[in-house]
Amino acid sequence: MILIWKLFIYLSTPCFVCVACMQFIFLVLLNWISPSLTKKLLLNMGRKSFMTQNPKFKYEDWGPTFMSLNFIKTVIGYIWTNLGQEAFVGNKAPDSPVVTLDGTTTSIYNYLKDNRPLFKQLVKDFSYAADFLVVYIAEAHSTDGWVFANNIDIKKHQNLGDRLAAARVLVEEDPLCPVVVDEMSDRTTTKYGAVPERLYVLQAGKVIYKVVSGLRHPREDESFRSKYGEGFTTL
Repeated sequence: MILIWKLFIYLSTPCFVCVACMQFIFLVLLNWISPSLTKKLLLNMGRKSFMTQNPKFKYEDWGPTFMSLNFIKTVIGYIWTNLGQEAFVGNKAPDSPVVTLDGTTTSIYNYLKDNRPLFKQLVKDFSYAADFLVVYIAEAHSTDGWVFANNIDIKKHQNLGDRLAAARVLVEEDPLCPVVVDEMSDRTTTKYGAVPERLYVLQAGKVIYKVVSGLRHPREDESFRSKYGEGFTTL
C-alpha cells in the first residue's frame, strides 16, 4: 500500500506543479485585466483556507502575494519536499527526530503516551482524549521569502538556533502543548509531507488520520466522525 501511495505522489507531482504554474499565470493575467475580479476570486480561495478568518491579516496583506514570484517558488519547494513523505493512514508513523526548545534531540514517539492518539493541534477540544505536539518547521512566510504584510518578522532559518528562536515566538502564543522543532535537515517535514502545515492523528505508532492540507478540524470530516465519533465528538 505504501508503494502505491508513493507511486501516486510521484506521478501526481508534475500535475501539481503544472496546476500551480497555471494558477499563477492566470491570476497575473486576470489581475491585469480586472483587479476587482481577481480580488473576488482570491477572497473566495481565502475563505476555503480560513485565511479570511485570521483577524491579523487584511486581503491587502496576503492577496497580492499570490501573484509574486516568491509564491510560485515557495509552492514548488513545498511540492518537492512532500515527495519524501512516508506517513500514510493505516501505516506505521515515522519516528523522525525533533529538537526540544532547550536543544535536546528527541523523536515523535517519545510524545506518544498510553496508546492515546497524538494530535498536533486542537488541544482545547480533545485534551480529554489525546496528547498533543506541535512540530515547528521551516517558516512558511519568512520576510525574505513568500512574505505576508503585517506578519511576524522571521527570516528563513539558517541554522538550528534560528529555528529554535522562531519557535519560542510561537510558545509566547501559549499553544497549551509541547513545542519542538524539526532538524535543519527537515526530516520530519519530509516524512510527514508537512509543508506548509499538516494535521495528523497518531495512535500506537500508526497514522490513523491525516488532513490532506492545512489544519481542518476533525469534526468537519465525516469519515473521522463515523470511525472515532464516540471518543472524539464530545466537544
